[in-house]
Amino acid sequence: MASFVTEALVLRVFDFGESDVVVHLLTPETGRLAAIAKGAKRSRRRFSGTLDFFNQLRVQADRRPSRAMARLEHAVLLHTFQEIRFSPPRFALGCYLLELLGRLAPEGGARADTQRLFAFATGALSAIAGQEPDLRLRTLLELRALDALGLRPELRRCVRCDEELGPAGEVAFHVADGGPVCGACAPHVAGLLRVHLGTLRALDQGLRLPEGRLDRLALPEGALREARRLLARFTRFHLGIELRSERFLEEIMDPSCASDNPE
Repeated sequence: MASFVTEALVLRVFDFGESDVVVHLLTPETGRLAAIAKGAKRSRRRFSGTLDFFNQLRVQADRRPSRAMARLEHAVLLHTFQEIRFSPPRFALGCYLLELLGRLAPEGGARADTQRLFAFATGALSAIAGQEPDLRLRTLLELRALDALGLRPELRRCVRCDEELGPAGEVAFHVADGGPVCGACAPHVAGLLRVHLGTLRALDQGLRLPEGRLDRLALPEGALREARRLLARFTRFHLGIELRSERFLEEIMDPSCASDNPE
């Protein structure tokens, strides 16, 4: 693939030299794409007002094996999720999701996978722009992001013996194995979290709901706290670091969550 045209979301942007800009994009064709926009800080014709967060673009890029990164030739603004900019909780959650995708989205991959990831990202930004987010929306979008990235945790069956869990009560969850462990397997596994089956089933249901109906999921406060603790550790396991936007998001949405964060 040399020159190509595709839709894109801006994941990260930073200055490079006096007039150039390096931008990390998410596209349905390539997954994550790092590109340099030559003269972007001076060119109003090619990039005017486009290379910014929460903008959905149509870009023309040139990617050749001989180059360390693609060259961004042109960008046109298709849509801006501008409502996200006018609310601290929306802005904080939007930045967190973009940084999460920027860290974990693959470069390349099967086209069906990259298209699915891009569809999730645009749908998530629409959901954030359409309502004032709360901890439930954050939890469901973070879980659905992991699902779109191919990293979703197992929520219904034991990850050791593949037995279906049930019908109620608590179960152990092993972060490194990516799911719950049944009572028979748990004595042989160290470092387990305790979680109620009702919480796992609510999260599983949240994965199956249409994007516009996430507010219909019943997730009581106790289950929500349990889900937040589980997802915080699971996401950190895959990231290996704390995202810069994470602490800001917790301070904005719920300062008490900071104490649940893994160090």
